[in-house]
Amino acid sequence: MARIRQLSSSVINKIAAGEVIERPASVVKELVENSLDAGATRIEVSLEQGGVDLVRIVDNGGGIAAEDLPLAIASHATSKLVTADDLFRVQTLGFRGEALASIAEISRFTLRSRPGAETAGCELAVVGGVAGEVAPCGCPPGTTIEVRDLFFNTPVRRKFLRSTQTEVGHVAEAFTRLALAHPQVHFTLRHNSRVVHDLPPSADWRDRIRLFFGAELADGLIWIESEDAPIRLAGFVAHPSQSRPHARMQYLFLNGRHIRDRSLQHALGEAYRGLMLHGRYPISFLCFDMPSEMVDVNVHPTKMEVRFQDGGRLYSQLLGTIRTKFLSTDLTHVLSPERAAAHASSANIPQPHAAAARPAPSPTGIEDLAAWAKGELQTRLGGVATPAPHAEFIPFPDGNGRSVPAPAGAAPFANIGPGSRATWQTPPAAAPLSLQPLNRTWQPIGVEEQTPDESELSNDAEMAAAPSLAAALDRLLPEDAAPGAAFSVASSFAGRPSAAVQIHNRYLVTESAEGVLVIDQHALHERILYEQFRAKALAGALETQHLLVPEPLDFAPAEAAAVLANAEVLAQLGIKVEPFGGGTVLVSSYPAMLKGVSPGQLLHDLVELLLNESRTPERRDLLDELLHMMSCKAAVKAGDRLTPEEIDALLAQRHLAQDTHHCPHGRPTALVFTREDLDRQFKRT
Repeated sequence: MARIRQLSSSVINKIAAGEVIERPASVVKELVENSLDAGATRIEVSLEQGGVDLVRIVDNGGGIAAEDLPLAIASHATSKLVTADDLFRVQTLGFRGEALASIAEISRFTLRSRPGAETAGCELAVVGGVAGEVAPCGCPPGTTIEVRDLFFNTPVRRKFLRSTQTEVGHVAEAFTRLALAHPQVHFTLRHNSRVVHDLPPSADWRDRIRLFFGAELADGLIWIESEDAPIRLAGFVAHPSQSRPHARMQYLFLNGRHIRDRSLQHALGEAYRGLMLHGRYPISFLCFDMPSEMVDVNVHPTKMEVRFQDGGRLYSQLLGTIRTKFLSTDLTHVLSPERAAAHASSANIPQPHAAAARPAPSPTGIEDLAAWAKGELQTRLGGVATPAPHAEFIPFPDGNGRSVPAPAGAAPFANIGPGSRATWQTPPAAAPLSLQPLNRTWQPIGVEEQTPDESELSNDAEMAAAPSLAAALDRLLPEDAAPGAAFSVASSFAGRPSAAVQIHNRYLVTESAEGVLVIDQHALHERILYEQFRAKALAGALETQHLLVPEPLDFAPAEAAAVLANAEVLAQLGIKVEPFGGGTVLVSSYPAMLKGVSPGQLLHDLVELLLNESRTPERRDLLDELLHMMSCKAAVKAGDRLTPEEIDALLAQRHLAQDTHHCPHGRPTALVFTREDLDRQFKRT
């Protein structure tokens, strides 16, 4: 029977080193954290051969007194904890007292330090855990630590190290995390005497990000901040077009400490849901500040993982802050990098012809309306097309997720395209006064038609108080107009040019405040329909068409089981299914919006979605995927020829839905070619 024995301090330190020190990057992380805890404002990191031959850390921090040097390399010796209660309010990056002892056990270690008040420093050398005597030495204020021949006495660990370039990459990543979290500190990184990074202190966090990741990414970042006392969130998130195939560019900092947290990363993904393609991950640089007693950092030896007292609160704050910011930000893709920052910070989505649009008539009387019509007439006679004084849009849910009813006085408008539903004809938000056709006479809604006393009218006032706009327009015809030329507001907009041009039956090209806007007709319509479907589905108000005779659909047994297992979710979308024996399923109702798509085609596609999932999908995710598919099938397709009225209707709806800059699958719905881009291409600059 094996005897129980006490492990030696050397074995204990080697075990601790196996948990804390994995590679040279671990050494850099632990030592730089100690320098930051010591109040250093300048930290220099030097490597040789990826850090295996040498890691040197030089700082100008508070230093270590000569009598404390032996304790500095002892196991579980630290100046950062006094009592057990301090573990629950840790305010420093290091606190476990294992780092220096573990590093000194597996390397040739030299520690030199000088407190600022001392005139000379002291030195302590340790080889494989065996310490020498403390000796005086000359050194600047602060601390210098040299770690040579890492893992020289643990060859098994050393053989698992990768190439020099790989190890330098790991060190650079650890260095980046620390430098990003502390932009007020001057950091320097050298490898084999070559300067890799020289980062001066900066008050603007974006400057530090720019030095690491380039101007294109940094200048396009979107600032977010929120406070839910005592928790404060602030930082940058990237435009959805700046994504990565991995989550390594998601930098989360808690009280100056870089952390990993799956819950917060999931919240990031949810905030970008529908804004980027599947398999892509957002970029973020976010700082959380909260009282130290609200978080437990003593969860993992590397201190990368933490445990929050109220993780759900942080999740909701992060998700809500980003989504709120995105709702007020134009996320349309801008192809000019130098314009991306200004574009991303804009809260207003540019509308076609916004710069040239004349103000809509105010409801002060027929005089203002006639003046507006005079300008409209002069423009049309000059051959310049302007947007119609109304817009057609699909009813959209309000901020509380409820569907907005059809506006008072609104009339049904024709479908935008194949498979789409009826929309409403109503004025846009920018034009409070609506015009309604009454044969040749158009009267402002809400303005009663009056017949004034002719004796009270002068020639100028007579036109202003005319009982109809048609009479006023007749007076505005130019003197050289062709005899018998007839004109009315209704006829003036009939057959007029659209505000956009359709090319290749798939893209709409129009003008924006920044330059030229190219819109993917299918992606834009898909987003609009998706948001309409989703609002109605969540509110239980999705219109359904009950079939006079239920339609039987035949499936394989596994397919039929998948359909019936999700019958409740399908019913929420207006698709009611019931078993009919064997692999046959009866469909008794169907969404009215999808009248152009057969139930069999849709359900077979849904079955493929259900069976291809590697795991059972959550109810919310399944509903979302079904809505994606429904909106995709109902939207106009690439190749569908649109009439000018359909184009105008689609453009008018663009600013009335959320996230219209991306389709539900994350593809951009529009691209902006700025005036500067065009000028450069045509050699005008």
